[in-house]
Order: sequence, then C-alpha cells, then structure tokens
Amino acid sequence: MIETEIQPEAVVQARKADPSRTVSEVSALDALVLLVGKKRFIVRFVLGAAALAIVISFLLPIRYEAKVVLLPPTQDSSIGSALLGQLGNIGSLGSLASLAGGSLGIKNPGDMYVSLLTSRTVEDAMIRRFGLMAEYRTKRMSDTRKKFESRTTVVAGTKDGLIRISIEDRDSKRAAELANGYVEEFRKLSASLAITEAARRRLFFEQQLQRAKDDLAAAEEAMKKTEQSTGVLQIDSQARSLIESAAVLRAQVVAKQVQIEGMRSFAAEDNPNLLLAKQELAALQSQLERLAGSQHDAESDIILSRGKVTESGVEYIRRLRDLKYQETVFELLAKEFEIAKLDEAREGAIIQVVDAAVPPDKRSFPPRLLIVIGTTILSFFVVTFWIFLRESSTRAFGLPQNRQRLEALKRHWKDKQDTP
Repeated sequence: MIETEIQPEAVVQARKADPSRTVSEVSALDALVLLVGKKRFIVRFVLGAAALAIVISFLLPIRYEAKVVLLPPTQDSSIGSALLGQLGNIGSLGSLASLAGGSLGIKNPGDMYVSLLTSRTVEDAMIRRFGLMAEYRTKRMSDTRKKFESRTTVVAGTKDGLIRISIEDRDSKRAAELANGYVEEFRKLSASLAITEAARRRLFFEQQLQRAKDDLAAAEEAMKKTEQSTGVLQIDSQARSLIESAAVLRAQVVAKQVQIEGMRSFAAEDNPNLLLAKQELAALQSQLERLAGSQHDAESDIILSRGKVTESGVEYIRRLRDLKYQETVFELLAKEFEIAKLDEAREGAIIQVVDAAVPPDKRSFPPRLLIVIGTTILSFFVVTFWIFLRESSTRAFGLPQNRQRLEALKRHWKDKQDTP
C-alpha cells in the first residue's frame, strides 16, 4: 500500500512545481515512478500470463513435420540433334530435335510440378490411401482436402530449383509415410500424362506413325494387286529414279508439315525454330515443283503423263510412286519417334527423390519456448498500457474543470431523455 501511495503524491508534487503542465504531458520520470509503484501488480500479472502460456503450450497437440526434397527434370538439350546427323541424308527434320532444348514452353518448370503436386487428383488419392477423412474427423471430401492442405507445404526453390514437400502429423512415423506417399501418388498421375517435352513429342509421333503404318500397308496391298492385274514387274532405271526422287520429296514435304503441326502444340507462331521449319517447307515444295516441271499438282505423275508408256505401265508407276512415298514417310516418322523415346527414357522417372522423408525426431508444433516468451513480453506491454490508461483517466477526471464538464454532460443527457 505504501508503494501505491507514493506515485500519486509524487505526481501531485510535480504538477504543483509546474502548474503549466497539462494532463497529457507525462515525463519519463513520471512514467517510471508510476511503474515502480505498480511493480508488484506488474510482476504478478506477467508471471500469471507466463504460467498460463506454459500450461496452454503443453496442452496443444504435438505435430511432427516430415520433409521430402525432389529434383524435377532439367530442361537441357535433347540427344535428337546428335542422332539426326547419323540417320541418313533426309535431314529435313533436324530443327525439331534441336527444339527439344526446352526454350518453347514453361519458363519455370518447377512451378508446373508444384501445381501438379497440389492438384486435386493427387490430394484426393492421398486422402483415400491414408484414410484422412477418419483421421481428421470430417464428413466431406472438400473439408478434408482443406485440412490436408493446411498441413501440407509444397515449395519450389528459386535458387536451387529443388521442390520441397513438408507434411505435418501427430505421429512422426505417419508423417514420413504421408510425405513419401505424396511422391508415389504424384508418380501415378504423371505416368498417365505427357508432362515433359520429350513425352509430348513421343505421343505426337506415335499417333502419326500409326497412321503412316496403316497408309503403308494399304499402298503395299494396292501395289500387289496392280502387279497381279497388269503383269508389269519392272520399269526402266531412269523412270524408277525419278519416281523415287519425287516420292522422297513429297514425303519430306509431308513430314515437314507434320513437324510444324507438332511444334505448334508447344511453340508460338513467332518462334525462330518454327519460322525456320516453315522456310524449309517452302524450299522443299519449290524443289518438288521444279521436278514436276510445268505441272503444279504435287499428286501428278511428274513426267509420266505424256503417253510414253502404256496404260498398265502408268498404273504400275502410280502405285510404285505411292508405295515409295509411304515408305519414306514411315521411315522419317519412325526415326523421329525413336528419338523422342530415347529422350523420354533419358529423363528417367521425371522427378527424382533427393532426400526421402524419415520419421522426425523433433516436434515442429507447438513452439513452446516462443509461446512462453511471446506471451510474457506481450503481457508486460498490456499491463503497462492498462496502468497508463487507468492513471490518465483518473487524472483527467480528477481535475475540477473536467468534473464540471462531466456533470454538464450528465445533465444534458438526462434532460434529453426526459424530453418527450
């Protein structure tokens, strides 16, 4: 009681010494005197808050955080450009292999993998696999998904490019199982998607190759029937050479068109490689027109429609030309398909695990020390603010002029209430 009475008397003496001071003008010495006078109350309040924080920190559920570090596939150049030079003198498709370097699509592939890892398909698979609806005590899949997302963090590093997955759970062993299972569920999803550029090229050329295979089989059957019906089994070497040259050029034109269509699926129209492919297509079409002479239809008989051969010979030549054309198209697409398969195989399992999750030996939540320290500091500022606020209000209403204003306000309010 003696300590609590020292402060008001000290403040009163300070005001008497300097009557010009207002209520709001409190010096640092006044504040110190005020806090010293209330030191027992401050200590008790802070210690009580700290004790309460300790109790709460021990009552909070414990969580353990397991982490997985992943290495996404790098966007380096493919081996297609190295192989195309060894595949023969048909190099009209060389720019497509060089296109596999990764300058066409995603600026940061890590962002795409983060989006796939946090997709609804992967999250739902995790919920069903580990029975998280029962674990989180939720009735709807959407609520379970939100709770799972609140305990999961997937981040792509800006400096090292690695992807880090963190999952919290009450059991350390289960937390590690969840983190490793996350990677397994993502791999199941990625197995059904053409994620990498090589996989997209492989899928595209696989579809085109199947069509070319069917067309080649039809051309071979037509050639066989023509030989049986006409009896023509061989033509002169000059005509055969022209037919084969024209067939190769036509096949290269078609293959180049297929290449351009494939490039448009993951490249913009102003891409330099796409523009180069268009120029190469124009050059091939020009060569085909020169070989055809004055005939502008690429499907014409080149130089064989001038009555120099019999009707049966013309039919045989047409079928031979179609067969050579289909063979060349099939050969070009088959080689590109094999290149895409090699590139896809080189990329391996798409995502590699750098650090697999292990059961953590230290809890991640709650941070008991931080909770106690933070509560202690906050309680000190709260009780200090409350003391200053109470003292200011006491001093303010203790002045005669303020008491008169308060009484006038009460009378005004009472008169207003009495007025009908």
